[in-house]
Amino acid sequence: MTIQPQKGQTMMGEEDNNESDELERIEDEVEEQEEFSELLRYTLTGYLGGLILGLGLDSFGFQTSAVGQWLVRTLSGEGESILEGLYAIKKRFSQSKIGMVEAYGWGKLLGMTIPWWIDWGSRLFGVDVYGVEGFYIPYFYAMSDQIGGNLSGLIHLRRRSGSWKKAFAEYIRHPVMIAGVAVIFLVPLGLFFARTVGFSPSTQLLTALETIASNLCWVPPLVGWLRERQRSVT
Repeated sequence: MTIQPQKGQTMMGEEDNNESDELERIEDEVEEQEEFSELLRYTLTGYLGGLILGLGLDSFGFQTSAVGQWLVRTLSGEGESILEGLYAIKKRFSQSKIGMVEAYGWGKLLGMTIPWWIDWGSRLFGVDVYGVEGFYIPYFYAMSDQIGGNLSGLIHLRRRSGSWKKAFAEYIRHPVMIAGVAVIFLVPLGLFFARTVGFSPSTQLLTALETIASNLCWVPPLVGWLRERQRSVT
């Protein structure tokens, strides 16, 4: 004989499940808010490291050193990616569930080596890295990790939702991903314009400043932090 649950019992079970889901959602939001705030601190740390290194190299007479530019651009444009990658590794060892911020960090870590090949390849083929034609080099130092982060975020949404259609639908509604796409397309326009009107990274300090101005990777984490802060308040 099959015993049918009473109406009150069914409603009580549903309420318990809803409360459990709501608690889990709140915990995820609090954790994500804390994680995004960490990513913002990583970005500022990278900026500071690039400026200090640039000033140091200039003071020792290495204003146009190719190796110096590589190091300065790596710190100024990708310093946060190194720290975010270490953060993602730490999250894996903690065996916590994979969230958007961790997926974002893995993508940025994997994408950070691409500009190294572009930089040294351009020099090998005789591109004027100080002129207008070399505007794309600081762009990739500043944005390749952002591109990697966005792609990794999309893959994370696909894995979580189970289909590309649902993943894209969630992607275009996610403010962090949209902010990432915006800076990816706006930064090269700004760099090209600056080089066109005569800017040239002729010292390591100028190299750091150009890369920092191009590195708007702090915008998506800031959007995510503000979003989660607003949701936690409301």
